[in-house]
Amino acid sequence: MGKYELRELSEEKEATLKQAVRLEWITIAFLAVTVTLVFLVLGNSQAMKAAWIEDMLSFIPPIAFLIALRITRRKATIRHPYGYHRAVGVGHLVSAVALTTMGTFLIIDSGSGLVTGDHPSIGTVVLFGNVVWLGWLMIGVMLLIAVPPVIIGRKKMKLAEDLHDKILYADADMNKADWMTAVGSAVGVAGVGIGLWWFDSAAALFISGSILWDGLRNMKAAVLDLMDERAMTFDDRRPHPVAGQLQDYLRGLRWVRDAGVRVRDEGHVFQVDAFVVPKFGRTPSLRRLDKARQGCIALDWRVHDILIVPVDELPEMVESARHPERERHE
Repeated sequence: MGKYELRELSEEKEATLKQAVRLEWITIAFLAVTVTLVFLVLGNSQAMKAAWIEDMLSFIPPIAFLIALRITRRKATIRHPYGYHRAVGVGHLVSAVALTTMGTFLIIDSGSGLVTGDHPSIGTVVLFGNVVWLGWLMIGVMLLIAVPPVIIGRKKMKLAEDLHDKILYADADMNKADWMTAVGSAVGVAGVGIGLWWFDSAAALFISGSILWDGLRNMKAAVLDLMDERAMTFDDRRPHPVAGQLQDYLRGLRWVRDAGVRVRDEGHVFQVDAFVVPKFGRTPSLRRLDKARQGCIALDWRVHDILIVPVDELPEMVESARHPERERHE
């Protein structure tokens, strides 16, 4: 790698990425089994229908992750000088839009059934020569498929934090919705079994609301990232601490009077513009600037691309401890 070529992932992160890829393929295989089983016992239940569609949608995040990862492997070119890491953000947005659209559709579909008093009919099937209420098969299948998403989702959440991967985080969130959907569907079908016909539509509404909430939350985060919001943590709960670490490091240099940075999320990695005010107004040498740049890169593996610009005073829109109150509310 040349001196100013963009930094790629370390060997340790590459190994973590391989774990994530394996987990996504396991997820896809599990989902293929799940949608087949649920389809076989679907019947006329609204809750089961919503659960089946939710399972179909669950394919989107792992597939988006695998495609985005393949694209981010490409080297930066003159036409794409910042590389292809933004493919992660695009994949995140695609997943979120699909979730939002389907959540909206299912709420309208399930809500209309509840309003019109549509009584679902759950029939019987002949199994090994015996007549069995289909609801028992529905409940059995849903409880069987509820457990694996809990285990897989927890593993993905840890990897998402380690890799700063928001598609993986959305996927882990989807796994949480999966087991909630499975349990909700089983409860809805059981309600119909004891004569509470509205339980089925109510469970479907609950599942649809969960899908819509996941979609809206992830869509907001994906759009803000693509609009160059300041870098946030992998779960978008707070500003990423790397900005403060970079400022502290730069302010600690002997020749720097003040410093501020702006950091944007490029996918797994960050692009950083760092502004430094030299002491006594002296222009720093190229050697000092390069040493400061290397020091910043060594602070965190996410610092992928960084420019250090000497200025007379800091621009208004940079992360700076001089405006803590304003930053807290922006």
